[in-house]
Amino acid sequence: MKRSLIFLSTTITAAFLAIGAPEKKSYPDHWGNPPKVQTRDLRELPGGYGKGSGTLAKWIQKNLDVDAKGEGMKPLFDGKTLDAFEIKSGIATYELKDGVITGTTKAGSPNTFLCTKKKYADFELQFEVKCDNQLNSGVQIRSQLKGDKYGGRVNGPQVEIEASGGNGAESGYVYGEAAGGWLTPGADRKPHKHFKDGEWNQYKILAEGSRIQVWINGEQVSDLTHEKIYKTHSEGLIGLQVHGVGNNGPFSVSWKNMKIREIKK
Repeated sequence: MKRSLIFLSTTITAAFLAIGAPEKKSYPDHWGNPPKVQTRDLRELPGGYGKGSGTLAKWIQKNLDVDAKGEGMKPLFDGKTLDAFEIKSGIATYELKDGVITGTTKAGSPNTFLCTKKKYADFELQFEVKCDNQLNSGVQIRSQLKGDKYGGRVNGPQVEIEASGGNGAESGYVYGEAAGGWLTPGADRKPHKHFKDGEWNQYKILAEGSRIQVWINGEQVSDLTHEKIYKTHSEGLIGLQVHGVGNNGPFSVSWKNMKIREIKK
């Protein structure tokens, strides 16, 4: 009987020790490690992290609150000029009015990007975007330039921007622009409708090491770890894409409230 009780006690203790590990998804790297000492209760955890202790729930909620407040976030540009950017890879046009950047297609132009002059490595990027339903777009991160035509061909990871349509779409997944195509595996690119067509949509991109996470309107869409692209694109430009549309259009995509928080290692 004593052996059975000891075994049962050990099993229960082991179960509680395992509470610190999320059931369905990993914690953002910048949160650090969860608390080592935890209460022996079990409850639903905030943020969709499964079940765990009350101690873990408080730790998760505290980090979620800090992220929601955007502490340490700074404007990506001054809101008055586009002096911090350069147009690359094409001849689409970009206009700044009342703090909103609007990119518009131009007939015959290849994909065009309004790129930051500054390079970024690890960061959290937040912005709002609204896109014509007929236009595919995206935001480049850690991207580079090659060649000289139109100031250089932008290449690197791109976070997809795309209208949901009737069947859902691939907004928020990660594409390798001039860098091998889709980085998010096909099995993970499930069509969804988190992107609201014809409205402003809130994006959050968290790039830490080889891991890139994306949220749209508060819903996590992507959690990608890609060592191969990180080896070649660990730092680079942020670029706002106006996709080429041949002789169709004109179509437009707009961004506002662009903020960034650099994460120092």
